[in-house]
Amino acid sequence: MIKKLLSFLLPIPVEIIPSNVSDQLELTWYNGKLLLDTKHTNYSYGNLQKVLRKGLLKIGSDKINQMQHILILGVAGGSVVKTLTEEFNFDKQITGVELDPVVIKIANKFFNLNDISNFEIILDDANKYVAETKLLFDLIIIDIFEDCFMPEFLYSNQFTNNIKRILKPKGYIIFNTIVLNKTAEEKNKLYKNQFETTKFAFESFPNIDDKNELFLIYKEYE
Repeated sequence: MIKKLLSFLLPIPVEIIPSNVSDQLELTWYNGKLLLDTKHTNYSYGNLQKVLRKGLLKIGSDKINQMQHILILGVAGGSVVKTLTEEFNFDKQITGVELDPVVIKIANKFFNLNDISNFEIILDDANKYVAETKLLFDLIIIDIFEDCFMPEFLYSNQFTNNIKRILKPKGYIIFNTIVLNKTAEEKNKLYKNQFETTKFAFESFPNIDDKNELFLIYKEYE
């Protein structure tokens, strides 16, 4: 409790934990909240939570609460799971796919993610999971980073086609990206071309929290 109170004056480091996926993970009290960060970016419960919340608000509570199954690719500390269950009161199935076993342990130990009864975590590579799953989803949230970098497969036609295949008609994709240079900016410009305008509605929200660009994609037809 003392650390939490002191964090309104200055950040209070709690623990640094090595990770093979993200190099190192850092737990810090800041403004009364426990944050999960890497060396260069927020992973959960800080600015990242605000970015994904913006996408969820664009969809709206009414539509989200009509959904049956949500997929989260890249769970980290699980802040978007908490947003869905606590703020949007979503009580249907949430499946999370996370590559890093260390971050899952952190999410359970420090953020009680394993106490959420309608949430299932799968330790797997997201690229492999979307290629193999037979399930269909109403909402797919893509939030995959290795520190502040995005794996190349996220922009591949194969990955996008698998995402489109497992998304139900009238379903949504929220894709959180980070734009640190011109190369990333050009990738994001080209990304829209992977979605047929006759089947998908595509919106972009650049410069969220300075470096993030959020894509909101709606599947109109099969």
